[in-house]
Amino acid sequence: MPKKTINDLPRDLSGKRVLARFDLNVSIDEKSGEIRNDRRIRAALPTLQDLIDRRAAVVAISHLGRPKAGGDAVKNAPFTMDHVAKRLGEYLKKPVLKSNDVVGPDAQAKVAVLKPGGVLLLENVRFDLREQPRKVGTPEEMAAHEKALTEFAAQLAEFGDIYVNDAYGTLHNKDVSVLALPKAMKSKPRVIGLLVEKELKIVDDLLAAPKRPFLAIMGGAKVSDKINFIKVLLGQVDKLLIGGAMTYTFMLAQGKKIGSSKAETDKLDLARDVLQLGGSKIVWPADHLVADKFDKSATTKVVAGDIPDGWMGMDIGPATIAKYEDEIRRADGSVRMGRAVFQRHDCRGRRNEGLRRHDDCRRRRNGRGGRGNGHGGGYVTRLHRRRRVPEIRRRSQV
Repeated sequence: MPKKTINDLPRDLSGKRVLARFDLNVSIDEKSGEIRNDRRIRAALPTLQDLIDRRAAVVAISHLGRPKAGGDAVKNAPFTMDHVAKRLGEYLKKPVLKSNDVVGPDAQAKVAVLKPGGVLLLENVRFDLREQPRKVGTPEEMAAHEKALTEFAAQLAEFGDIYVNDAYGTLHNKDVSVLALPKAMKSKPRVIGLLVEKELKIVDDLLAAPKRPFLAIMGGAKVSDKINFIKVLLGQVDKLLIGGAMTYTFMLAQGKKIGSSKAETDKLDLARDVLQLGGSKIVWPADHLVADKFDKSATTKVVAGDIPDGWMGMDIGPATIAKYEDEIRRADGSVRMGRAVFQRHDCRGRRNEGLRRHDDCRRRRNGRGGRGNGHGGGYVTRLHRRRRVPEIRRRSQV
């Protein structure tokens, strides 16, 4: 069914408050909170400006980083939305208000006085414990948290007459602002923004008439988050290259050892379903870069096959890099979904070689006329700025 977009809304939204979920999860210095790369802010501007031009009062929602919900305010300080609100204002050439809470007194007061054409950015939505589902707990605790999620969605819903989701990079999340909030606003207009519309069209075009051989690179931590899309991809692609932390869930499902690597131990049946469905289409890492701890002082080495006890997988190894490069060179179309390595640990300089080489190879391949869609890292920004790869397509992290 075609999705309704902001183009289906009235041209004049004066007197209407639009609750808009964006992906403003920009790269920051986690000590100072200073923005390192504002690509995601710029990606949100077309939808935001369109709503402003329609005289809507825009209440913007986003998360930033991985703060500890309900945690120490000093430790969470770098993850406040202050720098994001300031940068948005610079691009929009107008002040952007920012609340000091998500649904508390300050947010309520600022929403109440927000004028047509004005923009209010709520505080980091993940500062509220109720934004994300609880993963573990007693049946009583899980039920209480589920009730709290519903209450949080209802509180957010009071801020808007219309819901817009333009957070393409978080569409797969089960966060309240992505999933429960639009459900709480089912009696009100709910549409997607211009970025989501554009990216969905790119994916649709790639899957509808792919250039062959058509290849996908799948990364990220969770098999469960992407299971439906993986199944769709396997029906379309000629090869599916596996990377990222999901590798270790698949390894466990095959009876292999993963040391202390991150894995979804409760999703092994899902992983086995994918293994059976994919068969020879799935290409697996032949070796792994592993570390003895999650720290910048970690000792690293490359291992083939099983990962020894006391070691955790961080990236694909050199043999896999060569293997994947060869597959990418032979492809005429490609799509990459999710992170292919850990992005947030301190083994910097040792954790991203596989990802960089993947992207370099895809960049060269796309530059020769191949068609691709990959999640947006800094390399995409640089390539577009230099106009070196006119055919490459951007997408946010899945």
